[in-house]
Amino acid sequence: MALLPASIKARAREAAKSLSGGLIGATTVGMLRTTRYFDPVKTADFFARVTKLIGPRLREHRIGRANLTAAFPEKSPEEIEQILMGVWDNLGRVGGEFAHMDHVWDYDRDHPENSRITLSARSIELFDHIRDDGKPALIFAAHLSNWELPALAAVAHGLDTAILYRRPNIASADRIIQEMRQVNMGTLIPAGRDAPLRLAQALKDGKHVAMLVDQYLTGGVEVTFFGRKTRANPMLARLLRQVECPIHGVRIIRKPGGRFEAELTEEVPPVRDADGKIDIQGTTQAITNVVESWVREHPEQWLWLHRRWR
Repeated sequence: MALLPASIKARAREAAKSLSGGLIGATTVGMLRTTRYFDPVKTADFFARVTKLIGPRLREHRIGRANLTAAFPEKSPEEIEQILMGVWDNLGRVGGEFAHMDHVWDYDRDHPENSRITLSARSIELFDHIRDDGKPALIFAAHLSNWELPALAAVAHGLDTAILYRRPNIASADRIIQEMRQVNMGTLIPAGRDAPLRLAQALKDGKHVAMLVDQYLTGGVEVTFFGRKTRANPMLARLLRQVECPIHGVRIIRKPGGRFEAELTEEVPPVRDADGKIDIQGTTQAITNVVESWVREHPEQWLWLHRRWR
């Protein structure tokens, strides 16, 4: 049999990739639209059962085990596996909740007892303060519990917010995900070359800029996380050097029965160099320290399935 020319092979690969992406995208869109017709708590329970069944068979399970063993050398193999099953449980619930994201945040100040969201009096006070102080602010979150909810929390409390997000590789999936996110999530700014400029302009316009900060970034600044060197995205600290403003962290804690506890931290003081300028590495480390404290408290709710240390 004659060999196909390289150009034809390349086109065939691209066609196969496009077809595969289209099928995955169509499946994702179909699942998200269908899931909206079912009870969100029961759907999250079902998705959790599925991921707990499939997850331990995947390569990511081994990555998670290695990460947890390195982060918690004092824990037994049985404890590590228990945490990992919690990770898969949480991941499934995030997937099941995503289609209902436009009404998951149902906090009612007048009747908090009827809400699935719990906020402390201090968190409410802080949300009100940064909303009314006339200043922009930088808000960071991590892949804890349902990591889509911090954006909902900000907008629900009246913050004019611009949110950095990463687009899915499949265009059709990206479109429906944006539709669902845009309902209650403020201005969405996709990660890309112009993202830092757009985020800086949002700060200059008085907006509150929010982003996830806990994944490894090639070319990021070196930080220590769970006693080990890794790299983190310094974008928040670099934005702070351009527009000085308060920094706060927001985290969500998953509770039984489809409930959540939301917490806005006190202002995180930046680190400055000898000239009084924002120290990029030091400030990124300060933020990383807050994230580590969150993860230590609820390790089963953090996304251990990516290579945080390289």
